[in-house]
Amino acid sequence: MDAHVEYVLGLADDALVTAQRMGWWISRAPELEEDVALANIGLDQLGQARSLLQHAGALEGDGRTEDDLAYWRDDRDFRCVHLVERPQTDFGVAMARLLILSAYQNELYAALLGSTDGVLSGVAGKAVKEVAYHLDHAHHWVVRLGDGTPESHARMQAALDAEWPFVEELFTPADPALVASGVAADPTALRGAVLDRIAKVVAEATLTLPEVAPRLGGGREGRHTEQLGYLLAEMQHLARSHPGARW
Repeated sequence: MDAHVEYVLGLADDALVTAQRMGWWISRAPELEEDVALANIGLDQLGQARSLLQHAGALEGDGRTEDDLAYWRDDRDFRCVHLVERPQTDFGVAMARLLILSAYQNELYAALLGSTDGVLSGVAGKAVKEVAYHLDHAHHWVVRLGDGTPESHARMQAALDAEWPFVEELFTPADPALVASGVAADPTALRGAVLDRIAKVVAEATLTLPEVAPRLGGGREGRHTEQLGYLLAEMQHLARSHPGARW
């Protein structure tokens, strides 16, 4: 697959899978207001995914639409990182993951504002504002829980510990030619700023950054955890049950 298409699909799939995971929280969040907030965050991610999937299809040139790319690829064809594909049925885990992902996306989209790919820079112009809100939302909850009761502190620390092994994969190097041409942002160059943002929130929350070995990645090359297969089975069920349907 063309490196440019693969790069755009990586961004799109991170957002699409995150949107699906966020949707699980509707009616399950600890507060009614949080139901709405997480739904809106999921919709922001879905909007980013749609624009990026449309662009990937256009770059590919095979006539595939955003729906084709969302519903008719198998797990091996997805390019999301392992961080986003795992279940997040614990609210602390959801907030820890949102903090990590939004800190990363905030730096990523800020860098992509100057992309020589006009569509990517346009998507980044809108997305950077959205993920700034996501980061602020996660910041609020991580501090509220981390600096709250002994139980909330312990559970928030456990959530951070559970997510931390998957952070390093976010900084998987992009294709050098894409970076040199100005199309792609170099994830390795974002690492310091992303980790600094997270560290400041963690310190404010009276939590501790985990010291754990990173898990093996491979999501950008199509090697995934088994949880992605379950997620895709649910997400793609309707489209695959009624191929060609329109509504």
